[in-house]
Amino acid sequence: MTDRVDPVSLTELNEAYPDTLAARMGIRMTEASPERVVGTMPVEGNTQPYGVLHGGASCVLAETLGSTGAALAAGAEKVTVGIEINATHHRSATAGQLTGVATQLHAGRTLAAYEIVITDDDGRRVCTARLSCLYRDAVPGMGRPGAHQDG
Repeated sequence: MTDRVDPVSLTELNEAYPDTLAARMGIRMTEASPERVVGTMPVEGNTQPYGVLHGGASCVLAETLGSTGAALAAGAEKVTVGIEINATHHRSATAGQLTGVATQLHAGRTLAAYEIVITDDDGRRVCTARLSCLYRDAVPGMGRPGAHQDG
């Protein structure tokens, strides 16, 4: 589905929406294509009261990366809506930076699915997630990047 991609720079992806949850959590994209999206997120500021990484933070990182890949695969005429996410939390993290890699499992005409592997600074797997996104027709006036809506 690469022929449907509307190129977007990493700078655009990282700076387009400064008031989003992903921006507030410190998520930064380092690689982005429909087939693979890589990003980072600090553990600091994204913890439970016990000082360990909040499981929901891992889900936000996973959904951000997978949805970005789906949006790139969908092209400018579509928006993506996350319809399902599941996550297995393998270990805790208390400091450092996490890296997430979203790999496209499927990209059809109406649905995309991604596996997202999140690791810590030592390369240990912290979380494995799977995300499904539905493609919908874009509403006139809604621009790119950010052809993603949480649904």
